[in-house]
This record gives sequence, C-alpha cells and structure tokens, in this order.
Amino acid sequence: MELYAGLDLHSRNTCIGIMDDALNRVFKKRVPNDLDQILQTLTPFQNQLKGFVVESTFNWYWLVDGLMDAGYSGAHLANPAAIKQYEGLTVETLEEWLQENTVVPLRGFMASPLNIHYV
Repeated sequence: MELYAGLDLHSRNTCIGIMDDALNRVFKKRVPNDLDQILQTLTPFQNQLKGFVVESTFNWYWLVDGLMDAGYSGAHLANPAAIKQYEGLTVETLEEWLQENTVVPLRGFMASPLNIHYV
C-alpha cells in the first residue's frame, strides 16, 4: 500500500498526517519540532511512503533536509502564498495534493528535486 505524508510545520510543532491512496487516514499526530522525534514518528511508515509534502514557510529547510538525509524521497513543497486564504492549509490538504499528484516540479533548488504546489 502506498502512503502519502503531509507535514504542517509550525513554529514549535509539526502536525504529521499520513493517508493511503484511497484518502483514508492512516495516522495523525502533532510532535515537537525536533528532527529525531519526527524521524521516530515516521519510521514505521518509511518503506511505504511514496512522498511527503511540507508547507514552504520560512523554516522548512531543516525539516526537508533532515528527511532527505534520512532516506525519505519524494519531497514536495506547498506555497502558502498561493493558497486561497479562506481555504487555509491543513495537513489533510497537503496529503491530498501529494496523493493526487497536483504538484508542479521545482528544479535546480536543492540537490534533490522538490515540487511546489500553486493553487
């Protein structure tokens, strides 16, 4: 079963949500912004994760770099400036974008290819 993760990054914590390809909730948890704790939380799902998406706020670099260094692939970014204000951005939105493959490639930004979603 393929899984898709959305990581809604806040200043002090990250809400991690994981859905399967039928958009069924598999996992949801809020954890402190500590790379070791985030990696520990994602470890049981690592082999099934097709990709992950993170909101590209001012502080996303450490999280994406840490996940990629730990062997997670399929990194995507969501552009918060392009998200309609009334809709908001949730971990569910991030997961659905990734699962539906509605992200647009962003190239030449980091060593590994990333993607960004514009609404």
